[in-house]
Amino acid sequence: MKTAAALSAIIALANAHATWQQLWKNGEDLESTCARLPSTNSPIEDYTSDALQCNKATAASGKCDFEAGDTVTIEMHQQTNSRDCKSEGIGGAHWGPVLAYMGKVEDAATADGSGEFFKIYENGWKKNPAASQGDADFWGTKDLNYNCGKLDFKIPSDIAPGDYLLRAEAIALHAAGPAGGAQHYVTCYQVTVTGSGTLVPKDTIKFPEGYSKTGPGLGFSIHSNLDSYPMPGPELIASGTSVEPQLLTFGTISGSPAAGNGTPKPASSAASKPASSAVPAPASSAAAVASSSAVVEAASSAAVVPTPAPSATPAPTPSAAPIVSSGLNTTSTALPSTLATSVRPQPSAGPSNGDIKEWAQCGGNGFQGAGACASGLECKVQNPYYSQCIKSAGGTPAPATPEPSKVAPEANKPTKVAPGASKPTKVAPAPGGNAPAEKTYTLETFIAFLEENAGSASAAKMRRMIEALL
Repeated sequence: MKTAAALSAIIALANAHATWQQLWKNGEDLESTCARLPSTNSPIEDYTSDALQCNKATAASGKCDFEAGDTVTIEMHQQTNSRDCKSEGIGGAHWGPVLAYMGKVEDAATADGSGEFFKIYENGWKKNPAASQGDADFWGTKDLNYNCGKLDFKIPSDIAPGDYLLRAEAIALHAAGPAGGAQHYVTCYQVTVTGSGTLVPKDTIKFPEGYSKTGPGLGFSIHSNLDSYPMPGPELIASGTSVEPQLLTFGTISGSPAAGNGTPKPASSAASKPASSAVPAPASSAAAVASSSAVVEAASSAAVVPTPAPSATPAPTPSAAPIVSSGLNTTSTALPSTLATSVRPQPSAGPSNGDIKEWAQCGGNGFQGAGACASGLECKVQNPYYSQCIKSAGGTPAPATPEPSKVAPEANKPTKVAPGASKPTKVAPAPGGNAPAEKTYTLETFIAFLEENAGSASAAKMRRMIEALL
């Protein structure tokens, strides 16, 4: 059962794939009328494939009309036709940048995406002061995840009128390293732009040849303490939109439209700033509503003020952290996460007192629960921040487990089993008497291997084997 739970966590990490599906214009939902919908939600990993152009998707039924300077919102979800804002947009700890390109074409309905593209939008990386490694920092895909799969930006006001392919791209770096391993989620929208602009950008890129697996921002590991991140692709054009990511948990970004049936709604890009400006955009006062199970990873100067969901008695969470009180609200600041802890199966909140069920949390720094593991279970220390009720060694009921705050350092020693009616099983010594004990492999050692070998052929093969089990 423990193996199944661990495997489920790894599969969840590998299987959280998604596609770009809808488009918005100035807050009006255009749905999928001009979106080239991919046939699969799996990522593109082959840097020789023309799937990097528009994901080999069939042409859309129509084009979406925009005026230069309009606000456009791209929308991504894990399942086709699912616009559930309670689910993560891309999921699976797929952290990395979100980019948008435009390519001028004769006819957006027939263009194949093999032409030149220029970059009009980038939402990349920002340092989280409370984090010790990059996967706990702010990322464009975290904004995408926690803002109902939506990000918005401007159609550049100075570009020449005509037909364009608007290419949206999310890049996941969770399995990447210096040798490669980045995953690309791409689609193209067919748009017609009107206006009086004349700009035809010269700093362009063609796909797939413009990317390489070891290129800037692609052959890159996020599992270390970062002080910078190089954006993939060409420079953003001067009239493009550059955004610093804002969210670490479920919330809203000011100006992003809510999912609906096409009812026009005002939209703005309060969080955005022109690429040519060195002055940060003003912070928004809009409050983000946190989900009842989310933990705010760190307080930030971003435009989001997390608000705890209503609850008569807050249930403890596996990564509960010290409570920081402000004058306006109360938020929790989580200790820096690591890949090893972030993929561990998260048990549902257990009872606040009495017996603690199997797989539920029973201790760790910041744990606020009470009670002891149920009969037959022991409180096993997984790391300093998380202990879990699991079956006792040998299947024999363990003694009552003390409260988490009183667990002695000796908790990791083998549990002494009181003699029962049956005699204990005698284990014959290994031949030679001094044979080394067989190495124990755990979820943590497996994840550590994947981190150490990120981008290698063996790590990629293991990930594909896991995905094949779905």
